[in-house]
Amino acid sequence: MNLSPRNLIRILEQHGFVFKRSKGSHHLYFNSTTNKTIIVPVHGSKDLKKGTFLAILKQAGIDKNTLQ
Repeated sequence: MNLSPRNLIRILEQHGFVFKRSKGSHHLYFNSTTNKTIIVPVHGSKDLKKGTFLAILKQAGIDKNTLQ
């Protein structure tokens, strides 16, 4: 699985999340349907830790098993 922040953002956008704003290296995404706000740490080209990646998916209500 690709654990890059860019990949995570692509998954969030496919599930209806829209970029709202950023503060430093943290990007805030909002889904108006579910009324959820998700914060994605974007630290350059560094990959996210697997636990962080999966925790953000869980917060967003996205099942990891539905991803390729």
